[in-house]
Amino acid sequence: MNSVLAAVLKLLVAHLLTDFVFQPGSWIRHKNEFHFRSSRLYIHGFIAGITSLLAIGYQFWWVSLIIFISHTLIDGWKSYRPKTPLYFLLDQLLHIIIIFGCWAIAYQQGPFLQKTVLSVYNNPNWWKIVAAFLFITTPAGILIGQLTQEWRNKLPEADSLANAGKWIGIIERLIILSLIMEAQYGAIGLLVAAKGIIRFNEKDRQEIKTEYLVIGTLMSIGITLLTGLFLKW
Repeated sequence: MNSVLAAVLKLLVAHLLTDFVFQPGSWIRHKNEFHFRSSRLYIHGFIAGITSLLAIGYQFWWVSLIIFISHTLIDGWKSYRPKTPLYFLLDQLLHIIIIFGCWAIAYQQGPFLQKTVLSVYNNPNWWKIVAAFLFITTPAGILIGQLTQEWRNKLPEADSLANAGKWIGIIERLIILSLIMEAQYGAIGLLVAAKGIIRFNEKDRQEIKTEYLVIGTLMSIGITLLTGLFLKW
């Protein structure tokens, strides 16, 4: 079983090397400009196939062929899309799906994957965790935004500050909830202290801005703590 799991990990490492180590920025720009007419697109796909061949072994040469073709098609399709995080994540997801599909067929792991997916899908604890993490992202952000609207309306740069604070808050809450799940409460204190030091060193400290940031931070941390403790309870 260890060798079977090692195979899929090797394929994932091969993909990471191909997409992020062996691919110069000039190749990406060339693909984005010439799309399926770009020679770099096919060279990159060929490298993806070769690294997967070295990772999984010559007996599974057809896996290398599938990865070469799929990688070329996916990257060619992506070259037409806007350069946004959504399409970057979608591109990587498609590559990973192909890798897991090839691995499952090569090592006859279809029943294992099906059993794993069903066990996760039917596990209420998994859905509790998903619900908690989803809640602390956008829903909690909207709630905090409404509760702090009184202070935000008094700031001249309210829109830009709120937009930046939205993403900072989401990341902050995700980290805190993850730490709560692992009972690392001391690390939460370090995170809050580090954020406080950054705020203290800001040159343009305004009383109303400071109040807005402090209240928003405390609400964000408080909501996440309550969510995490309720989840564990």
